Amino acid sequence: MKSIVVTGCAGFIGSHLTEKLLQLGYKVIGIDNFDPFYPKRIKEENMNHFRQDSSFVFYELDLRVDSSLDIITEPVDLVVHLAGKAGVRPSIEDPQGYINSNISATRNVLDFMRKKGVKKFAFASSSSIYGNNKEVPFSESHNVDRAISPYAFSKKSCEILNHCYHHLYDLDIINMRFFTVFGPRQRPDLAIHKFLKLMKNNQEIPMFGDGSMARDYTYVSDTVEGIVKSCQYLFDHENVFDTINLGNSYPILLSDMIATIATSAKCTPKIKHLPMQAGDVDQTFADISRAKKLIGYNPKVSFKEGIELFVKWFTQKDTPIL
Repeated sequence: MKSIVVTGCAGFIGSHLTEKLLQLGYKVIGIDNFDPFYPKRIKEENMNHFRQDSSFVFYELDLRVDSSLDIITEPVDLVVHLAGKAGVRPSIEDPQGYINSNISATRNVLDFMRKKGVKKFAFASSSSIYGNNKEVPFSESHNVDRAISPYAFSKKSCEILNHCYHHLYDLDIINMRFFTVFGPRQRPDLAIHKFLKLMKNNQEIPMFGDGSMARDYTYVSDTVEGIVKSCQYLFDHENVFDTINLGNSYPILLSDMIATIATSAKCTPKIKHLPMQAGDVDQTFADISRAKKLIGYNPKVSFKEGIELFVKWFTQKDTPIL
């Protein structure tokens, strides 16, 4: 039985990934620090889906602390590093926090791998690193040196750091650039979750810009499938350093996103028009041809279907309106 470390295992994507890996027969060593970015109880509820699984071990650790991972005594075959500070707008208010939680923490994970002899690393990067690239769809071959938020530069810095450790210590690494992941357990601060809550409470929805901003929304099960396939590729290959987009390759306008949620939730949205915010990119649009070729990535859930699944989850009796 192969053993995989999942950092950020109690978060949105991390909890879905942990659940999937356990179903596939892996042993999972989960790590989370319950960062107060949103309530701890939400993350604990996420972990209820797998916490009692005999193949799951949990450590509450702060990866910003040097050698924090040294407490792990179990054998490790691969690390999936999802933990870190997310969010473009908060990063503008706290750039040092993003340097600590993303860049320094990633270095600590890589040093743990180096010391323990772990050679396989799947890293959660972000579509934010493309900035306001005018060439679409975004390809892994595009220049990404023009970040427009501290969050974006922290993720780009991690990709560079990963290459350094690949070169120096022969680590096999795939950087996975996520594109606006959504679905059940989504963080309450993210637009789809926040907008649905506001609609249900008959409150105004803040729409930044004229509604033409677009995002390549990717349903969480498709992202998780991409991560799992990346892990399988790393297990099956040596001397790997690669970067792939895990998106849906179908951008959705902000105005259409709001309309789709409203239709599915049977609500009438109240729109509050606001100016564009600093750090926001105009659009994201993934070229997923490399991911298809390299790992067989093939997203299956349409935006409309994903919204319907999210609304169903949100409105279940045992799901609180956060």
